Amino acid sequence: MRTADFDYQLPPELIASEPLPQRSASRMMVVHRDSGLIEHRHFSDFPSYLRPQDLVVLNDTRVVPARFFPDEGGREVLRLEAISPLRWRCMIKPGKKFRLHQQFHLGGATGTVSEVLENGERLIDFDQPVDEATYGHLALPHYMGRDDQPSDTERYQTVFAREEGSIAAPTAGLHFTPEVLDQLPHAFVTLHVGVGTFQPVKVENVTDHVMHSERYEVPQETASAVNAAGRVIAVGTTATRTLESVAQSNAGRVVAARGSTDIFIYPGYQFQVVGALLTNFHLPKSTLMMLVSALAGRDLILKAYAEAIAQRYRFYSYGDCMLIV
Repeated sequence: MRTADFDYQLPPELIASEPLPQRSASRMMVVHRDSGLIEHRHFSDFPSYLRPQDLVVLNDTRVVPARFFPDEGGREVLRLEAISPLRWRCMIKPGKKFRLHQQFHLGGATGTVSEVLENGERLIDFDQPVDEATYGHLALPHYMGRDDQPSDTERYQTVFAREEGSIAAPTAGLHFTPEVLDQLPHAFVTLHVGVGTFQPVKVENVTDHVMHSERYEVPQETASAVNAAGRVIAVGTTATRTLESVAQSNAGRVVAARGSTDIFIYPGYQFQVVGALLTNFHLPKSTLMMLVSALAGRDLILKAYAEAIAQRYRFYSYGDCMLIV
C-alpha cells in the first residue's frame, strides 16, 4: 500500500475553523459496510442506530493547555509531556533559540534547556512551576488557521472529559451532550492524544511509517462491559486504538490495563473488538484515514469522502461526523 492511495482533494472552505453553536447539531454521514449504502443524517439520529446489547465506548481524556509563548517573543514551546511540574519534554521553534543550556522566561518562571534529544525535542527544567492558567494556550490544529480563543476552552473539550493529559481533543466526542449520553449504554477508556495526531505520513509505503506512542488506561468496569457487549461502537479513533491494542495483547479480550500503545491500524487489520465507529472526517494521507479504511474498505471510504465534499459537509476537528456500521 502506498500513502498516496489514501489521498483526496478538499476545498479549503470546507475546513471547520469554528464549532457550531450547538454541539449535537452536526450532520452525520452513515456508511453501511455490508451494502455500501451511504445515508445523510444528523448526529441527533445517532441513538437510533444502536441495537440491543450495544455498548458505546468513549475517550474521557481532557485537553490541557500545552502551547506556550516565552516572554522574549519569537519563540514557541509545545509541551509533549510534563515529566514533573519542573521538567517538561517539548517540541520547540525555532531551534536556534533553544540550544543546550539556553534560558527563557514564562511569567515568573525561568526555563533552561537541559537536554537536546536526537529527534529534536528538548528537555526543559524550570526553577518554579509555570502558571499554566495564565500563560498556557490550547494547541489547536494548524488547519484551523487561528489561535485559540476563550470560547475554545469549553468547546474544544468533550462534556465528559475527566483525565488531564491530551494535547488534542478526541474530536468524535465533541458532538455529545449530557442529554444524548444519558440515552446510551456507555463506558470510558482514556487515551491521551499526542502530537502525532498532527504529523503527516511522510513515507511512500504505508508499512514504513513509524507510529507515535500514546498513554492509555482501561478501567476494570469498562473491560467487563466491553466483553459482555453484543457490539462495541467506538467513539473516535483513539477509543478504537485503545481497545484494539489491549485486545491484541490479550488473545482478543479486553482487560483492565494501563500503558502506552503505538498500534498502527491500516487495511488488512482484523478488528477484534470494535464493531462500529463514530468518527470525524480526517486529513488526507493520514494514519486516521488508514484506520477508517481498515474498517470500511478504502474504496468505500474514498467514495464516502467524495460524497461528503459534494454535499458540503464540514471537515476535521470542529466538523461533522461519520458513523461506520
